[in-house]
Amino acid sequence: MSLAALVPTLSQAETFLFMAEEHGCIWCARWDAEVADAYHKTPEGRAAPLKRFDIHGEAPEGVDFAQRVRFTPTFILVRDGAEIDRIEGYPGEDFFWGLLDMMLERADVSVEETG
Repeated sequence: MSLAALVPTLSQAETFLFMAEEHGCIWCARWDAEVADAYHKTPEGRAAPLKRFDIHGEAPEGVDFAQRVRFTPTFILVRDGAEIDRIEGYPGEDFFWGLLDMMLERADVSVEETG
């Protein structure tokens, strides 16, 4: 394997999917039941690893959201500390993956299978 293959691309070096959640959120629980276990195993999950935070707690350090987070769950695509795009709410598993793919594509984040 070449050294270049081990170095992440700039668009993926600091790209994360933040999930705003709160205790008792039924839509957060539904996302957990339908998506959470598989997310990190997918190309999308590898391209934008998930980081969770409580909507009522401190905002993640070093992250600049474009606007206040008002709903749970809210999924916020962040690159190098700046919000790129977001999904407010959880529309169900099938719609979530499609919306996430569109969001990653607009942000020019590669989700190609590797290895």
